[in-house]
Amino acid sequence: MSKLTIWLTPLWVLSVGIVLGAAVLLAAWCICWLVNRRAAQAIAGAVGEGILRPISYVVIAVSALAALATPTMDLGGTLASLRRLPEVAPIETTVTIDARTDDFAIEAPFRADELQEYSIASEQPIAVNTAPGRGFAEPLMVLEAGETRDWSPSSSWPRAFEGDVERLYLTNETDAPSTVSVRLRPDVAMPQVRSIPVAAVGVVALYLIYLAIYFVAPRVSVIANATAKETIAQPMFILLTAVGIVMLAAFVIIPYNTFGEDVKMLKTSGMATIKVLAIIMALWAASTSVADEIEGRTALTVLSKPVGRRQFVLGKFLGIVWPIVLMFIILGLWFLLMVSVKVVYDAREASKTPPEWTDCYVEVVRIVPGLVLAFFESVIMAAISVAVSTRLPMLPNLVICGSIYVLGHLAALIVKSSVGERVFVKFVGKLISVVLPVLDHYEIEGAIAGATSVPAEYLWWALLYSALYCAAAMLIALIFFEDRDLA
Repeated sequence: MSKLTIWLTPLWVLSVGIVLGAAVLLAAWCICWLVNRRAAQAIAGAVGEGILRPISYVVIAVSALAALATPTMDLGGTLASLRRLPEVAPIETTVTIDARTDDFAIEAPFRADELQEYSIASEQPIAVNTAPGRGFAEPLMVLEAGETRDWSPSSSWPRAFEGDVERLYLTNETDAPSTVSVRLRPDVAMPQVRSIPVAAVGVVALYLIYLAIYFVAPRVSVIANATAKETIAQPMFILLTAVGIVMLAAFVIIPYNTFGEDVKMLKTSGMATIKVLAIIMALWAASTSVADEIEGRTALTVLSKPVGRRQFVLGKFLGIVWPIVLMFIILGLWFLLMVSVKVVYDAREASKTPPEWTDCYVEVVRIVPGLVLAFFESVIMAAISVAVSTRLPMLPNLVICGSIYVLGHLAALIVKSSVGERVFVKFVGKLISVVLPVLDHYEIEGAIAGATSVPAEYLWWALLYSALYCAAAMLIALIFFEDRDLA
């Protein structure tokens, strides 16, 4: 396998998921065109005039990358594993086998070559078979009383199971009942394909969320689209995105001198770079699109139309969130590619054996939750900036939001430190943690250092916390803007 294929395969796998999601959306739109042509035209117009247009360009570019790379990839193995995904699931059961029982059947459908590990434990001696009528005469395996048989690919003894298995037949010839626990973990030949449906669902969800807002709240969406277009067209957005691309590429060749931990340093530096650039863009956009419009009385012109103040504020907030989404998509995909390249680059620099593409994939997948958390943090800072911009111009907004960013990361550290043992310091730290967002919750340096993955449950709790804090910030923004004199 060439070095190009090694570091490109993880991105190709994710690209297949993006292409699959785009194909689902296109098929749904074609069905809508056949059923209701006017609704299909409205959907096409919504995609063409809003933030989905540049996002669609990114999807097309990723699809082209996937098409160009497909001839060098294992497309057949990928599709075969995808088809097997619905049929593969862990099997765990505990049964009690009566004394003098032959061929007690347990439903356990799996393929032996897909078995990743298994564990079988029994209180009494039993024989385990995959076909009835064999018992202890021709046993597949025999467990002694109290024995637990564990197997994994690293075990020194053979797997025992062969071919396709539908049931396990257990035989207990003793005079006492036996409780047997069976745990099997089969998986597809290419487990990495599990990220394909996740990527597809992400693409579909992004488009559906945008279209739902577009049709449910059209006035808010109009303001959001105008703000997003203005933000993306500004040189600041293009400059920050270009700076991010250059810096992420430079991190690959920068020597960190960490004795083999350069990939972890790249992950930490890259996530911080993307997050800081997105926050800078959000603060700048909030100041120019909210504070400057209020000071320049442009907001008064907008509100003279059938648009309320609540719709104005919410539209401005969404108009800032959409460019953040676009920046994270562009820089996030580029960052994942650089992480994959870094694994191969470090192996070459250290004169080590070239890594497998699965090694690159592991590093890439582990960083995706960090990007999601960084996006949540950027959205929270955007909400705070919008609230501040309803009353203050750009410079005070930058100072206040910058202070909130620093305190949000330090509050938890202050409470946990030795200084936090003092009553006053502890009180102030907890007060900051209650009033300001605890941005330390969005850091995954510990997971990066320990080479572990962030669980999905943590992301859901972070999403809930972010949604609640953004709702509180928007409520404050509405209160500040409700009685603001625009004349």
